[in-house]
Amino acid sequence: MMLEIEDIKKIIPHRSPMLLIDRVDEINPGVSAVGYKAVSYNEPFFQGHFPDYPVMPGVLIVEAIAQTGAVALLSCEEFKNKLVFFGGINKAKFRKQVRPGCVLRLETEVVKIKGTVGIGVGKAYVEDTLMTEVEFTFVIQ
Repeated sequence: MMLEIEDIKKIIPHRSPMLLIDRVDEINPGVSAVGYKAVSYNEPFFQGHFPDYPVMPGVLIVEAIAQTGAVALLSCEEFKNKLVFFGGINKAKFRKQVRPGCVLRLETEVVKIKGTVGIGVGKAYVEDTLMTEVEFTFVIQ
């Protein structure tokens, strides 16, 4: 199942400039998803990070990974119309810089849910190169 921006907006509440995924190509509701973000030089964060050497902030890469996971989670009937918040960011590793022109492949998996708290893991790739990996906790509200 492929989701475009308008479909994604029906699942998660994020909007520009904070919607950091362009499409979701694979989704296993409540379990996993694979999304994509084409990183353009016109992204608003590049105005200040850094004007002479634009690099996507690592925290925004983690946010894009988490948004992909939120699409998977909130696609599950049990969690429809809920909100998902970060509870913590653990084991984040930033291996390579993400620059304008990169297309991020965002792979996210929900590892565990107990009540309204869960753990997810995700990775961001450009082609086959691992750029970022992270484990995070989330809270469903």
